[in-house]
Amino acid sequence: MRLSFGFRSSLAVICAAMAFGILAAGFAADETFWPYWRGPAADGMAAGDAPVNWSDTQNVLWKTDIPGLGNSSPIVWGDQVFLTTAIPPEGASTGALVENKFDVISLDRKTGKILWQQTAKTAVPHEGSHQTYGSFASNSPVTDGKLVYAFFGSRGVYCYDLKGKLIWQKDYNIQMRMKMAFGEGMAPVLAGNKLLLVFDHEGDSFMVALDKGTGKEIWRVARNEKSNWAAPLVVDFGGKRQLVVAATSKVRSYDLETGTLLWECAGLGANTIPQPVRMEDLVFVMSGYQNPRLMAIRLGRTGDLTGTDAIVWTQVKGNSYTPSPVIYDNKLYVLTDNGMLTCYSARTGEGHYLQERLPKAYSFKSSPVGAGGKLYLASENEDVIVVRMGEKFEVLATNTMPGETFIATPAITGGQIFLRSKKRIYCIQ
Repeated sequence: MRLSFGFRSSLAVICAAMAFGILAAGFAADETFWPYWRGPAADGMAAGDAPVNWSDTQNVLWKTDIPGLGNSSPIVWGDQVFLTTAIPPEGASTGALVENKFDVISLDRKTGKILWQQTAKTAVPHEGSHQTYGSFASNSPVTDGKLVYAFFGSRGVYCYDLKGKLIWQKDYNIQMRMKMAFGEGMAPVLAGNKLLLVFDHEGDSFMVALDKGTGKEIWRVARNEKSNWAAPLVVDFGGKRQLVVAATSKVRSYDLETGTLLWECAGLGANTIPQPVRMEDLVFVMSGYQNPRLMAIRLGRTGDLTGTDAIVWTQVKGNSYTPSPVIYDNKLYVLTDNGMLTCYSARTGEGHYLQERLPKAYSFKSSPVGAGGKLYLASENEDVIVVRMGEKFEVLATNTMPGETFIATPAITGGQIFLRSKKRIYCIQ
């Protein structure tokens, strides 16, 4: 039976959501959601379709100004949109080392009205962030449809119900030291009953698994890594759930239940940021700074995989420094920070097209997202470019939002696009 693009995409999202632990919570399979900054399957793909053309006035259902500054990506569940921000005192500049309110915000999906806004913590950041791309609220939240989790790194993790009631909180009382004071920003990850947090920095790095209902620590492992912004990826393979963490020293995979190391592989360069993605028996990891490398690693092995045939293919050109890749229909889409797009055969590494330039010079920090056969690229330069997904490069539309800079990754669900800029959030319909 030949499946339509929309149905295949929906089916993939449903299967991934079951592994994610969302559908098991009692929600209908046809409910639309975007519970994580990389979508329901952590691959950048949405179920269903999304708009192609809009502007700052056309096809805008609503727009809402957001106080303070936060580069965290919005998430969506039901009729609520969630995001985080850091708010300095009146008159102080965002990013200043002054007392900030670290807030979690819920908006009405239909109107954009703020439903609730809770201050998780008030504190003076111990370290700055990147002057252009950093914020004190760059860790994107995550939800299972019952609870929403906001992780502020050195400022702790906070669990709320969907009405804004604080359920539990946990503060590790550490001061993470990030390379060049670039700032924190690794997203938390949900897997079944566990909430996973990674603290990779220039000090003593570690990873923990918490009971998502209570915050109780289930396991903790030390990590021989430095500054890292690549969020973990949960993988089900061979009857075992594992957690793949890309990093500069080594890519490592851990048993989800115990934290035991399953396999590791060296090869990535410095400043790892893109989150891994997975297709069938392959997981794709990437770095784009010093010694850039993209690796397709075959699952099912144990031990040290460095230099073995478990590395199916590699690429050192055209890699992303910041944006995470999108994978769909045996195609891996990679967007560079300076606006070049590549489409690989995920299985072989063969390029369907390589480093195609967009209509004009752009800069990107936001990750691409896909829906309905289209790839959405939110730039720093006012434009959101829509590209057809497939073996041939084709720009379908350029949508200009005058004066806006997009660092956060869009959320797409139920035929709507949620775009967070430096100042506000839009719902495109």
